[in-house]
Amino acid sequence: MDEEHQQTASTWPQPPSFWKDFTPDSVSRFEDLQKETAERLGVQDPSTIRLENLPRELRNLQPPPEPEDGAWRVFSDTYRLQNELPQLDDGQIRRLFPNSEERDQDGKHFDRATILKRLAKSLLLNFLELTGLLATNPEAAHEKITDIRDLFINFHHLINEYRPHQARESLISMMQSQLDRTRAETNGIRDAKDKAERVLEGLSSLTIQDQAHDTSLEKDDRYGPDGEAWAMLME
Repeated sequence: MDEEHQQTASTWPQPPSFWKDFTPDSVSRFEDLQKETAERLGVQDPSTIRLENLPRELRNLQPPPEPEDGAWRVFSDTYRLQNELPQLDDGQIRRLFPNSEERDQDGKHFDRATILKRLAKSLLLNFLELTGLLATNPEAAHEKITDIRDLFINFHHLINEYRPHQARESLISMMQSQLDRTRAETNGIRDAKDKAERVLEGLSSLTIQDQAHDTSLEKDDRYGPDGEAWAMLME
């Protein structure tokens, strides 16, 4: 029981020990070496320089170089610098639509929306045929299941080709929202500025006599209807 609990408690590995090398003193020394090397080589950005023959305590502060083949493994999964969409031919999957570089016979451009609609209709038709085969001849349903599998894979592959377009549209929408928010804040600042200028213009138009008159009125209001008599007595 204790061994089982110990295995469950240590599922995640401990952090690597080189985090102790990232001290303020080491980081400052590493940045100074980068600046000195950049000045000697005439490079504008010191962070792009890769230093050689670093001391042992500063080696972990420099990121490792990019893999030569453009691929690396993390937790048994392979990642690539260029994340390309795998082709259907590479997985020996039957392609049910033409390549994006090709065109239809009538000369129109490659339309993914029309092909997606056709694949959706084909999926519904093949599913109905599959239900009929399962009722009459279940042994012959294997070929129809393979057709449905190919339809789903082609459908999913065609949707994945929309990902770059989706990313661009999402970025455009996010930037447009940020622009609208900035414009609204700018208009609010301008409105507050105009209001402050109108208030200052109103205050600057007041003369000393007007201010004295306003002060006397305030005194009259303060002492009620006998304010004038009280003011005469005070004089």
